[in-house]
Amino acid sequence: MKYLILSDIHSNREALGAVVSFVRRKPWDKAVCLGDIVGYGANPNQTVDMLRKLRPLAAVRGNHDKVCSGLEDGELFNRIALEAAMWTRRKLTRPNMRWLRGLPQGPVEVDGRFAICHGTPIDEDAYIFGEIEALNVFRHTEYPICFFGHSHFPVIFALSPDAITTILTVAPSFRFKLREGVRYLINPGSVGQPRDGNPLTSFALFDSVSRTVTIHRIPYQIEATQEKILKAGVRYLINPGSVGQPRDGNPLTSFAIYDSDSKWVTIHRIPYRIEATQEKILKAGLPRPLADRLAIGR
Repeated sequence: MKYLILSDIHSNREALGAVVSFVRRKPWDKAVCLGDIVGYGANPNQTVDMLRKLRPLAAVRGNHDKVCSGLEDGELFNRIALEAAMWTRRKLTRPNMRWLRGLPQGPVEVDGRFAICHGTPIDEDAYIFGEIEALNVFRHTEYPICFFGHSHFPVIFALSPDAITTILTVAPSFRFKLREGVRYLINPGSVGQPRDGNPLTSFALFDSVSRTVTIHRIPYQIEATQEKILKAGVRYLINPGSVGQPRDGNPLTSFAIYDSDSKWVTIHRIPYRIEATQEKILKAGLPRPLADRLAIGR
């Protein structure tokens, strides 16, 4: 079977609409959602309605779904996330509120072929950022394949008998074949709020017969989404990234330009002489990991 894997849509109707339009040209048998359907964005009801029309559909809840639907109070949310969640709670229709409240907690097995969860199959609210967290999940579960979300970062962790490996994806389309005898944790990235330095919406198609995962990155109407959020009165905390030591998996230096008149924020990523910087660190007698991490953006 062929599965459409979606995660972290966050009320972004434009992004989900772009995905739905794109996959009309690609056959799939079942849609799968890894949670955080709502929160942050300005179109919670339209997004839920669009997702529910993707049938058959297997879905689990995310932490924002729980708070926005009133299952939790959001005491662990930061101020901006909580403000957006309370706004969403006021806007949700009763049918969509009930549907969100009824979503199951992960992990859930899909057709006996793989498992899905939001954060991790151990703790739905925990994050998998790197190999340490991935290895802990591998050690405490037995799923050969598990799709997860929550971090908004497309990545594949593979556990073979010899080692754990991180596979970073490449835009616009990254195709990866799963090997027999290797276990996998796969994050398709975020549909509605990518956080890997690439603003393109991110999602995956999984072919369980050929055992291939393809992570796609496609454009959508970001400006329209931003305008809706601003009109809804949502406020922002903006991180321009790091100039000198990026830690998002992208070694390019990061900075922002903000136009207060047009309300546009543009985050730029540009190359610099990483090797020269590394050499200076080593010559200064500083620890080698400080130099090594610059090349991988970690």
